[in-house]
Amino acid sequence: MKICFIMYPWDRIDPESDSTLRMIHECVDRGITVAVTTPNNLTIRDSEAHAFCNVIRHTTKLTSNIVSFYKKAEFKRCKLPLAGFDAIIMRANPPLDTVALNFLDSVRNDVFIMNDLDGLRIANNKLYPASFSGEASRFVPATHVSKNREYLEQVLKDSPSEKMIMKPLNGFGGQGVIVIEKGARQNFRSLLDFYIGSGDESNYVILQEYVSGAEKGDVRILLLNGEPVGAMRRVPPADDVRSNIHAGGREEKHVLTREEKELCRAIGPQLVRDGLYFVGLDVINGKLIEVNVLSPGGITRINRLNRVRLQKQVIDFVENVVKAKEVVAERKNAFRKVIEDAASV
Repeated sequence: MKICFIMYPWDRIDPESDSTLRMIHECVDRGITVAVTTPNNLTIRDSEAHAFCNVIRHTTKLTSNIVSFYKKAEFKRCKLPLAGFDAIIMRANPPLDTVALNFLDSVRNDVFIMNDLDGLRIANNKLYPASFSGEASRFVPATHVSKNREYLEQVLKDSPSEKMIMKPLNGFGGQGVIVIEKGARQNFRSLLDFYIGSGDESNYVILQEYVSGAEKGDVRILLLNGEPVGAMRRVPPADDVRSNIHAGGREEKHVLTREEKELCRAIGPQLVRDGLYFVGLDVINGKLIEVNVLSPGGITRINRLNRVRLQKQVIDFVENVVKAKEVVAERKNAFRKVIEDAASV
């Protein structure tokens, strides 16, 4: 099997905690041919999508120490046709590179892509949870998105709560997330000026219902094919509202509550319908705050807290999908041969 990871640059990996590196190591351990590349290395030649890739060499016995694997990895630089891979795993960091998705559109019928390109297009920003309807909608806190300063000021004024969460629509990793209190409304217009900006470069701002318990952190839940496979609690530092690990938060072992399991059951089917097979949910007190679809992290920390190897489940899933596609193709070719033989009699 041959798998291409479209991701962030190799030299920016933190080998101690990186989730993508765990997936790559699992693939190499299975004897899978692994190529890594970045969105900037996608190209077109003779109307065919290619990528300038680094293919991991199988030169020495594979070490089980992933940090050592990272440091000793050897590569061969190649320009490879994307249609030749069995699977492409999208692990590039936000924001979404829509041009990269356009390159991949031409091979989507030949290669299993995780997550699906259309799914990434509709779910790559913080508006996606607002698309949930029916039973799933009760897990989404009230959310307001706008560039209109007067409207956002009125939203804060009318809020039944004494505080709300404000964040940029295009932020990630906890960047720009702050708590707005009604008692400090005199500073709100200034904050909106900073967040929204001006002219053609203005940005959308999210005002979201403050969920009780947010000060105690959130829960990161990893879903695979619509089912939860692991979770951890992320606790913010004493002087910060953000619980993201990269923003200074720390992780703790967590067992899903009944309400969190109900949340996963409610939204899992839509995620699968949208081709979002591997995602990270950020949940506070049973409310869905964000759906992370580009490069959800947490594998390393959840592994350590629970003595599991989630990367094995992820690659098992990819292999099973590829094998199922191969069976369908072989069956189709066999039926075509029967028809061709009948026509030639």
